[in-house]
Amino acid sequence: MGGFTDGHFTQAQTPARRIPISLFSSSGKDTRHLWRSQSASYYFGSPLKKTVCNACGRTHSGWYDKRLRRVRDLSCGDTRIYLEIEIRRVQCRHCGKVKRERLGFLADNPLYTKRFAWYVGRRCRASTVSDIARELNLDWHTVKELDKQYMAAQLERAGTPAPKAIGIDEISIRKGHTYRIVVSDLIRRRPIWFGGADRSEDSMRQFYDWLGEKKSKGIRLAVMDMWKPFRNATNERAPQAGILFDKFHIMAHLGDALDKVRKMEYARLQGKDRRYIKGQKYVLLSSHENLTLDGRRSLKTLLAANKRLNTAYLLKESFGQLWDYKSEAWARRFFENWKASLKWQRLKPYEKFAEMIERHWGGIAAYCKPENKVSLGFVEGLNNKIRVIQRRAYGLRDEEYLRLKILTSMLPML
Repeated sequence: MGGFTDGHFTQAQTPARRIPISLFSSSGKDTRHLWRSQSASYYFGSPLKKTVCNACGRTHSGWYDKRLRRVRDLSCGDTRIYLEIEIRRVQCRHCGKVKRERLGFLADNPLYTKRFAWYVGRRCRASTVSDIARELNLDWHTVKELDKQYMAAQLERAGTPAPKAIGIDEISIRKGHTYRIVVSDLIRRRPIWFGGADRSEDSMRQFYDWLGEKKSKGIRLAVMDMWKPFRNATNERAPQAGILFDKFHIMAHLGDALDKVRKMEYARLQGKDRRYIKGQKYVLLSSHENLTLDGRRSLKTLLAANKRLNTAYLLKESFGQLWDYKSEAWARRFFENWKASLKWQRLKPYEKFAEMIERHWGGIAAYCKPENKVSLGFVEGLNNKIRVIQRRAYGLRDEEYLRLKILTSMLPML
């Protein structure tokens, strides 16, 4: 028992006591013991002779030397918890060097337990590395390495996928047209591969090399934009897969055509007639249901003042119906009627857009087949999530860290 002396609590000296536990053992046979010393610090003894090399995993009888080490564990409230454990080193005959023993409850950084590293990784999913380092009083690089170990464990648990439907897109990782390819499993709704040196055919082939020939033959559908290198590499490595062009990329091309019409009308008009068009780019390009009340009023005024923009806007809004058809014949009939409505409208950008759709019709009409009804918005949603990850970190220079962040963004927490 203790008492108060000069306003402070003092604890009477008690002999150390030994409590056998197996919680921290990497196997059921290796039972270590928790010691409670007079200073209330904790450490584990090492009574058994067999020691596992941390580098190669070979088991040895005996050890080279042993020493005490303080390891940080999960905190209890606002109090940090440290474990004082006895670490052995083994002179490994296979490695030819003296190595630390392998303990399953320690992280790759032996100054922290694995469950503490998992806690850091879970916190880093929603916060920045700097915030977690400040909160836990850790070095920035330490938090980053613990987070990388956590994400690597997530990927190991998820395993190598065998996708049936994939989504292919590229992202920019820095200025200067530096691209990387992201491939997603559209059925399980998670990214499965990030890599390549650019968005060329050789970079796309790296994905199929990683996936393997057997699993590549299991792909039945590949959703992508109309970038030719992606299509060529897929036809070469997975010829049985159907090609489906992403709706959102196609609608983005149509939005560009509408913006060109807006610019042409602004250049054609003079004086006060321009005031209806100036500053209305995003009102025209946004879907009508996404506009605010003020935006709808501005749009109504603009369309009433300019007949050509009114026609172009209505054509843009109606084109999205193409993906609602379940029959390719009816989809084709709708497109022919839409293309015929361009006659005498003097909308050159729309005519070029219609020619592009004509050239890529096979990859658009494939969505009419029932077996190809997959979520087309997942790839675009993943791109937005990646932008959030990059913006939250003010850019990630470590490409491996960015790769782990992207691949684990949809995985469950450990």
